[in-house]
Amino acid sequence: MATQQIKKQGANKKLLQPFLLFIIIAVLGVLTVGALTIFEMEKPVVSINAIPDSIGTDTTLDLTISDRKSGLRSIRIALNQNNQEKEVFHAEYPRLGYMGKVGPAEVKEKQVIDLKKLGVKDGAAEIILEVRDYSLWGLLQGNLTRIAKKITIDTKPPKINLLHATRYLKQGGAGIVLYQTSEDTVQHSVRINGHAHPGFPLGKDRPNTYIAYIALPFDATSIVDAKIMAEDPAGNKAAAIFTSTYKKANQRHDTITISEGFLNTKVPEFEEHYPEMQGNMIDKYLYTNRTLRDRNNQKIHDLCQNPIPERLWKGTFQRMPGSPKAGFADHRSYLFNGKPIDEQTHLGVDIASLERAEIRAAEIGKVIFTGYNGIYGEMVVIDHGQGVFSLYSHLSQINVTMDSMVDTSTFLGLTGTTGMAGGDHLHFSMLINGVFVNPVEWWDPHWIAVTITEPLALSGSSK
Repeated sequence: MATQQIKKQGANKKLLQPFLLFIIIAVLGVLTVGALTIFEMEKPVVSINAIPDSIGTDTTLDLTISDRKSGLRSIRIALNQNNQEKEVFHAEYPRLGYMGKVGPAEVKEKQVIDLKKLGVKDGAAEIILEVRDYSLWGLLQGNLTRIAKKITIDTKPPKINLLHATRYLKQGGAGIVLYQTSEDTVQHSVRINGHAHPGFPLGKDRPNTYIAYIALPFDATSIVDAKIMAEDPAGNKAAAIFTSTYKKANQRHDTITISEGFLNTKVPEFEEHYPEMQGNMIDKYLYTNRTLRDRNNQKIHDLCQNPIPERLWKGTFQRMPGSPKAGFADHRSYLFNGKPIDEQTHLGVDIASLERAEIRAAEIGKVIFTGYNGIYGEMVVIDHGQGVFSLYSHLSQINVTMDSMVDTSTFLGLTGTTGMAGGDHLHFSMLINGVFVNPVEWWDPHWIAVTITEPLALSGSSK
């Protein structure tokens, strides 16, 4: 009996040993996993929208900081100048537990660097960013990500020297502004009546000297907000006001009668390109003359937003031979069955010659658009450089391709009646950075000389 009990106890002991071993391994595993979690060695990740080389009065650091393991414990930003460290930002995040992710996984921070408050001076400095997580690695201090970059503190805005500004600007007129900046700038432009016109370098022999072609919209009632703006690499901004005298243009008013025959011819053309049109013939016509007109003009404006930086054109723009049928900024009233149904403004000059007459480029440039554009029908747009563009529409045939270089001998296509055209003609427009201007100025050698060529020569440049 005793022998059986001893044997039984031995058997139980053998069964217990693997179980105890399993418990021990499991506990060790849990402790190991916990240790690996608590003592994880993965550093926080910092995504920063490029620490600038120069910091000015309006510099903002855009930070995204994350830690996928234990979470973020602290963030610190400082400026070091002459071995004196000034704290810009410091945040401590409370512990939310003891295992796993116990701090925030991600923090996004937009931090303005207030140089005046910090009391630092212009000159060399170092920006320091330190981020710690909640790991107990590193003598219980956590994993540290440290970024240090040498920078320049610059609080002085660039100086702008106005060299020339067109003295008189008509409604729908164009001109130039010539100016210099005291240092390299990251961006600069000329603003007038709410439109920004970029400046372009006048050449390597004239550093920091620029020309901007400007335009006064056809419906401007005065000249407002006329200034040159510049921003340096440190974000310091400057503005210089210039003066041009406003002149009212002589704009015609005329009446156009819309016939049923015109509607029956034109509406199906627009329906083919814009199937969303609804309603009767008049509804569809008005949708075209209003909504599509705005959309088509916006497309033209957008086409003109990335001009070639070099001036390609040489002199006076060429005019197609023929009789003028409508002028720039003519105000039109549209009648149907003797009653007014709409009003619009004509943003170009219509020229009629022979049916399907040949069209040549008005000056040297690059083709940036060919194709159909609503009320303009089949259209070609040419970039002549530095914000100057020309437009040719209602074409029956296009003979150039996108990105091709053209000059005054280049055959662009043939006149026609596509788009909102009642008869065969060319609709010709000039634009400055997307603003429609009067083509008559650009056809006038005297205007080109007085407005552009002579001021450039007097300022020391023939470009």
